[in-house]
Amino acid sequence: MFIMWIANFFVAASATMILPFLSLFIETFGNYSDSYVQRWSGFIFGITFLTAFFVSPIWGRIGDKYGFKPILLLTGTGIATSILLMSVVDSVHGLFILRMFMGLATGFIPTSMALISSQAPKEIAGKTLGTLQTGTVSGGLLGPLIGGMLADSFGFAYTFFLTSALIYLAVILVAFGIKEKKKSSANQKEKKYSRKEVLQYIIQKPLLLKIMFLSMFIQAANFSIQPLLALYVNELTGGTATNIALLAGFAFSATGFGNLLASRNWGKLGDNIGHDKVIVILMLASSILFIPQALATSLWQLVLFRFLFGMVVGGLIPCMTAYIRNVAPLSMQGEVLGYNVSFRFLGNVIGPVMGGMIAGFYEISTVFYITSFIFLCSGVMLLYSILHSESGKKTAES
Repeated sequence: MFIMWIANFFVAASATMILPFLSLFIETFGNYSDSYVQRWSGFIFGITFLTAFFVSPIWGRIGDKYGFKPILLLTGTGIATSILLMSVVDSVHGLFILRMFMGLATGFIPTSMALISSQAPKEIAGKTLGTLQTGTVSGGLLGPLIGGMLADSFGFAYTFFLTSALIYLAVILVAFGIKEKKKSSANQKEKKYSRKEVLQYIIQKPLLLKIMFLSMFIQAANFSIQPLLALYVNELTGGTATNIALLAGFAFSATGFGNLLASRNWGKLGDNIGHDKVIVILMLASSILFIPQALATSLWQLVLFRFLFGMVVGGLIPCMTAYIRNVAPLSMQGEVLGYNVSFRFLGNVIGPVMGGMIAGFYEISTVFYITSFIFLCSGVMLLYSILHSESGKKTAES
């Protein structure tokens, strides 16, 4: 657990280093209009996840068959190499291609969660995954700050170079520090499921399928503002600040710090009362906390409400993963989690593109309102499904 915590910390920190200044990096390629930069920020940010959407179930199926450690080594190396090449890219289209290639290898953190989930007792799955999540969000907390400072002080190329070095270090830690426990002979005798049977199992579990679709909606809502945050910070500061990348890093890190404080406790609460119920609570609270971000008139207000939002949203991924861990047979868990990750990645594609288009036609604050509405609809939809399911069970028992 400790090695995976450290590795996730490095990967998350490295990945989030580049997020605060992605839109600013695009502006260095030429004299582009604001709408062009906003639109391509969404495309470049989203293409990684569109590619990952198609390959995640494949990684999950391979993990079920051969183990998750080899996938961690492959994906970590692929991500690091892609980011290293970004340090020498000189065009918007070149950056787009590298981000697309990066999507083929994206999956280190989801695979690490699948690895820990497959070997943790069901009774403490939420707590265990919540603990692992703190490594991810700790990296997310420091990454934007470090990336912002490096970008302002040394430039973008140096930041990409250091980012790739940290991910290579994470791969080395996994290679020499992780020993994946083999499945017991009893587990090895479990039925092996074909891809068709796995899909049929998901479809036949309505609540499980809805959890996956809600993963997509949540990620779309959450990522709709990510590539635009630096531009929004620039608006709030009146366009006079000279260290926009650093200030955007603070706004990113506020969410990560909130994640760090609360994600483990949300997972523990899910173990006690049900992960599906906790997911409903978190989505409704997230809907409320997006509204004041749109109404912010200064940077400190944005940072404050990003922090509060982070305390809430940090429990969603561990609770969703733990829920799938509890309902899916062990021999197909990797593939089922892979499909869930695919839905999340599809949301990562839809969100930035949606956010960029909305900001291009209206203004950035409008993105927050639409995001809030998506969280609200998702929470109400899941609440209805839970109540309907429990009502059906009581009727059957009667």
